[in-house]
Amino acid sequence: MFELAVVRPNWLDVGKGLIPTSQLFINPDMLFIAIGIMGATVMPHNLYLHSAVIQTRDYSRDHPGRRSAIRYGTLDSTISLLFAFFINAAILILAAAAFYFSSTPHRDVDIQDAYKLLSPILGNKGASTVFALALLASGQNSTITGTLAGQVVMEGFINMKMKPVWRRLLTRSLAVIPAVIVAAAMGDEAVGKLLVISQVVLSMQLSFAVFPLVQFTSQKKYVGRYANSIFTSVVAVVVALLIAGLNIFLLVRVFQDPAALTA
Repeated sequence: MFELAVVRPNWLDVGKGLIPTSQLFINPDMLFIAIGIMGATVMPHNLYLHSAVIQTRDYSRDHPGRRSAIRYGTLDSTISLLFAFFINAAILILAAAAFYFSSTPHRDVDIQDAYKLLSPILGNKGASTVFALALLASGQNSTITGTLAGQVVMEGFINMKMKPVWRRLLTRSLAVIPAVIVAAAMGDEAVGKLLVISQVVLSMQLSFAVFPLVQFTSQKKYVGRYANSIFTSVVAVVVALLIAGLNIFLLVRVFQDPAALTA
């Protein structure tokens, strides 16, 4: 909020930018970034985590208690996704306003250069520090949720239990080691590309979590009286098909032009 107040974007243009256009399908770079933002916002592993969080709450195991747990779980997930949406949107708006539409535009800026350029562009010495702290907080948030989701999957799906310290070491190593290898082999310039590609991969995995989720929550034989209504099920199926369709379309474009991943 501080940096958005300093950069003062054109909010009318920001509002127009929220409306998808045909350019999303014509311009592969736009589609690539959009898919990455979707993966970074939703993150498929958090779907398992949100479901597991409900089970840890103290609620009565009867109809009113379960109904209350579902209501608060829905509220919790909605608020979490809204926060994720606004944070990702704020980063995107800040980057566009500061680097593309400022008095001294910089059209080719990577993440390792962004914090250095923010202060001179915005004329505020604290801008770079605030941006760096925001990135650190974002990384910690992803680390914590990823570790907790790994615990849920390991203990709930494959019945694999281990001490928390070893579980955290395993899950973090699987995430950090490939990134360190790529950064060491390809240099700092590859880190930004790796970040976007990892977010796109998260989006590709969404369908493998969303379709079973929609199926299980829409059938009474699994969840009884708490099954989704017909309207909710239809909306959920449409959204799931839209996500899968965008991912498939991107895959087709990448197979047609493999250079899209390295552009």
